[in-house]
Amino acid sequence: MATTLITGGTVVSATGRSAADVLVDGERIVAVLEPGSRLLGTDLAASVDRVIDATGKYVIPGGIDAHTHMQLPFGGTEASDTFETGTRAAAHGGTTTIIDFAVQRTGERVEDGLAAWHEKAAGNCAIDYGFHQIVGGVDADALAAMRRLPDEGVTSFKLFMAYPGVFYADDAQILRAMQVSRDTGMLTMMHAENGPAIDVLAEQLVDMGDTDPYFHGIARAWEMEEEATHRAIMLAKLTGAPLYVVHVSAKQAVEQLAWARDQGWNVYGETCPQYLYLSLEAQLGAASEQWGSFEGAKWVCSTPLRTREHGHQEAMWQALRTNDLQMVSTDHCPFCMKDQKELGRGDFRKIPNGIGGVEHRMDLMYQGVVTGEITLERWVELTSTTPARMFGLYGRKGVIQPGADADVVVYDPNGHTSIGLATAHMNMDHSAWEGFEVDGHVDTVLSRGKVVVDGGEYLGTKGDGRYLKRGLSTYVR
Repeated sequence: MATTLITGGTVVSATGRSAADVLVDGERIVAVLEPGSRLLGTDLAASVDRVIDATGKYVIPGGIDAHTHMQLPFGGTEASDTFETGTRAAAHGGTTTIIDFAVQRTGERVEDGLAAWHEKAAGNCAIDYGFHQIVGGVDADALAAMRRLPDEGVTSFKLFMAYPGVFYADDAQILRAMQVSRDTGMLTMMHAENGPAIDVLAEQLVDMGDTDPYFHGIARAWEMEEEATHRAIMLAKLTGAPLYVVHVSAKQAVEQLAWARDQGWNVYGETCPQYLYLSLEAQLGAASEQWGSFEGAKWVCSTPLRTREHGHQEAMWQALRTNDLQMVSTDHCPFCMKDQKELGRGDFRKIPNGIGGVEHRMDLMYQGVVTGEITLERWVELTSTTPARMFGLYGRKGVIQPGADADVVVYDPNGHTSIGLATAHMNMDHSAWEGFEVDGHVDTVLSRGKVVVDGGEYLGTKGDGRYLKRGLSTYVR
């Protein structure tokens, strides 16, 4: 087994930073030592197979993106990133683990949905991966199957209060599923928007001729997110189930989560980079020479981008500082404009919902460190350590300590990253982050001890990633 010494860097954890050398033996970290230490009785730099010089750089645990959708069928098409292309792009951006969503719909078996996602991912991933289970058809068979998911290493499931006729679960179904969550310790993940009401608003807008992408955000009003978040919280309180609300975008929804957490309830939430940086006005309302007012389709996602005028973006940053939101994921669900997003020309309801971002999360969140929105330690906590704890991977992932997988990123704070289509690796024909500049750079990425990215060059191979059987959350009470 090859040995690697990462020397000269500053090791950053969720609780602090220190100058330290990291010794890797094969796939695991075996020691974190004072610089130049001879505690092991030898000059390590002279005795290992590889030395990585991290002088002046941060050494952090690999990023964990706990919310991705590779190859997701949606809106008459399929997300444009395969497990191969999407995980390779993730590696370029310093993410070494993803947790994707296996899908079950009404009339389908949960076991078949999970098996289908295993087939898509097996042998194709550049980095390690796990699965959540979407339960889009909550019936007696599905409820029974859900109880067996922890045996497969799937310890969280996702329900939708949106998308009637596709994934939607009504309150009775949610209650029954949350009872399974309570009994098994699995984490209930919730897409919290009032889908039936949104459909009425969207239909009325289209009937009035308001069909541009901008109106996607108008139909999915913040009131619809606040109401559904509150309803999900109350159902979780009633059943005793732990609740994790995904892709929170409205400051009013954060207020609901904060209120519940102030009561001591077992409620958590994530946001995404798009809700920290992008807006209804600037992106959904954008126009271009090529696409006209349909330009905004590039940023159609659900929950939608919110208005900057009312301070939603600032509220998300604040919630990350106060821990009213605990994590940042991407909800990576990429679609090309040509032949995919353009299915919704003339009717925003038909635009496939999703933004590509798995490659840029670590950089975009580091820019929050540069601008003073979060601390360096909080950056690591939000993007790696808490995802590992929340989803049953901590100790193996999310930390630099002996015994952990050697998923390590060497990050240069003096580097620079220009984000755009020309430099990205996701399988898309546009970038939702075109023109963004980041005052930092991913230099070297190790996945279980193997250097998979170095100096912008991909050195991994298809199939490097392995399936992760996850345990129960160690974050929830």
